[in-house]
Parts: sequence; structure tokens; C-alpha cells
Amino acid sequence: MLQITVDEDKCTGCGACIDICPKTHKIWRMNSRNKAEVIDLTFCHVCTICASVCNFGAILIQR
Repeated sequence: MLQITVDEDKCTGCGACIDICPKTHKIWRMNSRNKAEVIDLTFCHVCTICASVCNFGAILIQR
């Protein structure tokens, strides 16, 4: 099972993960603390682009 977690201590709320996620997938949103969070992994294709654009190492993808 796929699991994507965000380390809120490392997340700066830059939105790079949200911007890079293909428009048809959109699994991300900003939460009330202005940190990235996963909405729904149903449409995630595990491309891992979101983790690769995170300059702060806040996104961890586990399969």
C-alpha cells in the first residue's frame, strides 16, 4: 500500500508539490496551518515528482 507523509516541521508551505502534481491527479492541498497535506491517493500514479521538487525533504513516499 502506498503511503505519502509530510513532515510538517520541514514543510514551508511553498506549494511546489501542489503545483507539480498533474492536474488530473491533484492529491494535494494546503491545510489550516499552511502545510501541504494529502487529500486522496486514489489518483496518485506514484510518479514521486512531488517528493523530488520538495527542496526541504518534507515529503516521504513509502510503498
